[in-house]
Amino acid sequence: MAKIKITQVKSGIDRTERQKATLKALGFSKLHQVIEKEDNANIRGMISKVNHLVTIIE
Repeated sequence: MAKIKITQVKSGIDRTERQKATLKALGFSKLHQVIEKEDNANIRGMISKVNHLVTIIE
């Protein structure tokens, strides 16, 4: 499968608990961190919930 790179560009502070949990499940622990994940439906769903906090590089 293809890999995608996800970068957190905005903070999770003052976000809902669900969005904070999604960021943590994706593997983020600090701003401007780059995570490489497999491109599948589960990851795409998680990204869509926090798309205003992250950027995607395919």
